[in-house]
Amino acid sequence: MMHNPPHPGELLRLELLDEMGLSVTAAAQKLGISRVPLSRVLNCRAAVSEELAIRLEMLGISTAKTWLDMQTNYNLFHARQRLRPVLQPLTANERRP
Repeated sequence: MMHNPPHPGELLRLELLDEMGLSVTAAAQKLGISRVPLSRVLNCRAAVSEELAIRLEMLGISTAKTWLDMQTNYNLFHARQRLRPVLQPLTANERRP
């Protein structure tokens, strides 16, 4: 897993706004969604949802799986940074039904 992966909204902002030259409003219209949720994703305040990932795929902006994988990698990295209790792995005897 990548060390400190970027939020997918950062990459989406580059793709939609910088490379395609769209405004947030125009991008939201093309995606068929409200400007507010798209803005939240682009500003890394919300996750890329399954629905948004599918809509991005339908526009030809990578695949839905790629967007969801990026979101999962971001989420996992940040979850691992939070404190976790120390747990002992299950022994072979404990894993048997």
